[in-house]
Amino acid sequence: MQHKAVIFDMDGTILDTLDDLADSVNHSLQLQGFPKRKREEIRAFLGNGMIQLIHLSVPEGTSPEEEAGVLEEHKKYYPLHSAEKTKAYEGIPELLKVLKQKGIKTAVVSNKSDPNVKALVNRYFDGLFDASVGSREGIPRKPAADLVDIALKELGVEKQEAVYIGDSDVDLATAFHSGLEMITVLWGFRDRDVLEKAGAVTFANTAKELEEMLLL
Repeated sequence: MQHKAVIFDMDGTILDTLDDLADSVNHSLQLQGFPKRKREEIRAFLGNGMIQLIHLSVPEGTSPEEEAGVLEEHKKYYPLHSAEKTKAYEGIPELLKVLKQKGIKTAVVSNKSDPNVKALVNRYFDGLFDASVGSREGIPRKPAADLVDIALKELGVEKQEAVYIGDSDVDLATAFHSGLEMITVLWGFRDRDVLEKAGAVTFANTAKELEEMLLL
């Protein structure tokens, strides 16, 4: 059955944001006198929002005050440099255009802050999404269902009419908590063995393959 709506994760699913995030984290760490993290370390830390990203990135034993300083610097630095190396994954803009032509609604749901999500959507996918939802104060982040529920309401669809697309164990848990069918993409921030251990069963290797699955 073809779905009425497709909900996409952002980082690692529609946008390759790793290098800009790594640059921001390492800039913020160095300002506090901490060593930089390797790109692959930061890749593994992504998925639970910036607070957890910084918590995992600072050295073990870092004081709460020092960690807060790194977080504040990242909050200032990243929005100003979030589109220097970031790019849409191959085939994603074309996929979104096809879904729009078919009358299928689309949304982005991310643990990035809501202003950052909207800014990146406007920059890379202007007019291609019907809704974009990022983290908001007082609302639980993914893998809780709350942000997905907001997107479903904005799209005007029921959860059984939507499918969730993501690249991580966090996304798998989000889909489960939201009661949505899940397709896992393999071009993102987690390797297949990690995803399979987390319960992934349906995979897309390319955007074209994902398109074919969505339009069945």
